[in-house]
Amino acid sequence: MNPISIHTIASAVEGDLKGNAGNGDRLISYLSIDSRTLVDPEGSLFFALVGERHNGHQFIHELYQQGVRSFVVSELPDDFEALKEASFIFVKDSLKALQQLAASVRDEFQFPLVAITGSNGKTMVKEWLFDLLQHQLRIVRSPKSYNSQVGVPLSVWNMAGAMDLGIVEAGISKPGEMVRLATIIRPEIGLFTNIGDAHQENFRSMAEKVEEKLRLFEGARLLVCRRDQDLVYQLALRKFEHSSTRIVSWSTTGLAADLAFALQRDGQSTKIRLKWEEAVYEVEIPFSDEASIENACHCLALICANNWINHSVLELFAGLQSVAMRLELKQGVSGCTLINDFYNSDINSLEIALQFLNQQTSSTGQSKTVILSDIKQSGFAPHRLYTEVNRLLQLNKVHRMIGVGKAIGAHRAVFQLPAQFFETTHDFIQDFQTGKFRNEVILIKGAREFRFEEVASVLQKKYHQTQLEINLNILVDNLNAFKAIVKPETKIMVMVKAFSYGSGTTEIARALEFQKVDYLAVAVADEGIELRQAGIESPIVVMNPEEHSFDAMIEYRLEPNIYSRTVFHQFNLAARSAAVVQYPVHIKLETGMNRLGFSDVDELQQVAEQIQAEEILRVQSVFSHLAGTDEPLHDAFTWKQYERFVKLAEVVTSRQKHKVIRHLLNSAGIERFPEFQLDMVRLGIGLYGVAVTKLGVRPITHWTSTISQVKMIGKTETVGYGRMGRANEQKKIAVVPVGYADGYDRRFSNGGANMWVNGACVPVIGNVCMDMTMIDVTDVDVKEGDLVELMGEHIHLKELAERANTIPYEILTGISQRVKRVYSQE
Repeated sequence: MNPISIHTIASAVEGDLKGNAGNGDRLISYLSIDSRTLVDPEGSLFFALVGERHNGHQFIHELYQQGVRSFVVSELPDDFEALKEASFIFVKDSLKALQQLAASVRDEFQFPLVAITGSNGKTMVKEWLFDLLQHQLRIVRSPKSYNSQVGVPLSVWNMAGAMDLGIVEAGISKPGEMVRLATIIRPEIGLFTNIGDAHQENFRSMAEKVEEKLRLFEGARLLVCRRDQDLVYQLALRKFEHSSTRIVSWSTTGLAADLAFALQRDGQSTKIRLKWEEAVYEVEIPFSDEASIENACHCLALICANNWINHSVLELFAGLQSVAMRLELKQGVSGCTLINDFYNSDINSLEIALQFLNQQTSSTGQSKTVILSDIKQSGFAPHRLYTEVNRLLQLNKVHRMIGVGKAIGAHRAVFQLPAQFFETTHDFIQDFQTGKFRNEVILIKGAREFRFEEVASVLQKKYHQTQLEINLNILVDNLNAFKAIVKPETKIMVMVKAFSYGSGTTEIARALEFQKVDYLAVAVADEGIELRQAGIESPIVVMNPEEHSFDAMIEYRLEPNIYSRTVFHQFNLAARSAAVVQYPVHIKLETGMNRLGFSDVDELQQVAEQIQAEEILRVQSVFSHLAGTDEPLHDAFTWKQYERFVKLAEVVTSRQKHKVIRHLLNSAGIERFPEFQLDMVRLGIGLYGVAVTKLGVRPITHWTSTISQVKMIGKTETVGYGRMGRANEQKKIAVVPVGYADGYDRRFSNGGANMWVNGACVPVIGNVCMDMTMIDVTDVDVKEGDLVELMGEHIHLKELAERANTIPYEILTGISQRVKRVYSQE
């Protein structure tokens, strides 16, 4: 974005300029809504947004200390005049001001915008359109899935330069939201992907949701939609019947449409035939699943409708790739951590990737390396572009850069940090030596044509092909789903014990600390020490403290669960020896779980009084655990537990001079007993995607492997140990390199569970082995190397638990640490 002065921005958002008015000429290049993701403090304008559980105004002083000098606020700090270098734009609604600013920037565009909305496929269609059209048009697009009330204005702000076309996606979750996005985007061209159940709970009907989404295209000259989605098509016809908006429809089912597509699947690919303006065309895509076919047809229809169709663009369909729309965090060689973002390279997404790089290094202090390709279609002169890249790298304290490509190499003189340049990816790999990379975080960011997945391959720590992907965006979505039903003043403790329910302790804890949860809880001291050594600073409670670890716990500032008089005396002695004062502890009460905890009132009273009198320790919280919150048949017992807890907690809290946090609810309790929230809740399995109500949380894990071998067996042959898998007819068997040593339960043997491969659900055949499992793929087209889902979108966690006659906890925590964890974030 071309820099804009504070004074101009104040006028655009109809705000009053307060504070240091002399800074009205300060130029703004970046907008920020999160105090944790600053790229350029001096050149950033911070919008203090206000939500149900957050208020950006509370971070103004922290941001000022970080160098931010420009703010948009709806509440002026009481001491704003003391912040002598700061400028404040005072408005009634900071979110509305952000949207107004984006709308004013949109006024300056000399190129048309394509807007994409719908329930699914928006980001994929946007990226494929870019891939297909970038060779004939200069295109700028919104980064990743920036499609919300905040994401859209940030995207539009960053769209600038001499372009031929912009592509923006827009998503909504409530009535009334789309009109605000439409005011910003004002598209000339629209594409409606499809309609589904996402966010349906906020709309009275599917028709209401479609009508809301269609408001995006008011004033557009063209709208492309699928004729087979009859509700979308009919409502679009009705809405635009008397307008100048032209509707182009397409169909694969033979319905009367402007474009009729004929499909021919052939294994893993599909041919699409079409007729447009008396000419017949055919493309082939390397996919055969319904979603990819639909996305490709959306692209084809929009290309035809705009007369961009030619043989060159048609040939590019064969090279379409599944786009990795998330940043991936993986373990690399020699203690390195890799951030893979090699599906695109532009200045806007570089800013986002650098934010994620900072997030990963904020607590570790590791050095930062960026491997960067040529940046395509920036809209700016190359010298100006790479000068800006150098500035961003320096502002974010990147220690070295490796440039790949002719353009970035030609401008090596502008880079003022240690740098090395290669003309091609092949040149870099030929020069690669493991010893050049050690204990650092490496951001790999490149345009797709540079095939930086090959760079990631040489830098990645080698495991076998089974991996567990943990989606950090879903983790945050789940956290926010629970926050929405917890009172703003209620604190949240998150359980990260047992390797964060199998998801990886350090990475999950780092993401939660970034989200500013109030407490983390681990099972044993070693788990907490690992977090401290990784740089985690959040308060950490140890639920099962042991005497031998007390000195280490004090050294690493870990707070114990005091569940008996014995543990109290032991820890009190250790704290006295360490000469600490007011060391925080947490008192566990027994209310009916009959596990750990005080139940004797006299003992509890004596401990509470001694703690207050000596002041060696400090009671930070008092808590108990509910035994049956997930089952209605135990509700009466849950009420009795609550009543007993309140009485026992009073024994402790009444004997302390300070306020003591009380907490009782686990994940299921948060959902079903909001009246028991008290001062804090403890979020466990719910965060990882298991709910007892229709809360809308999703599993954060996706467990996959690949096929090692495919073979045919005769009808008299058997499969696996004990010859338990029997073929009554000729069968095709695939071997998957995962077994019970990886946590794939032996109870899944002989049809006890299914896997998902190439669009089909297939059963396990024979006994699960230590390191391998066989599946029956007789009716499925598969080959060696094909991806297999063990748990995820198609094979649900709850389904696996039910088949093993167990609970989701056991499945998640049973996944071996030898299974590679990969962390992704948009």
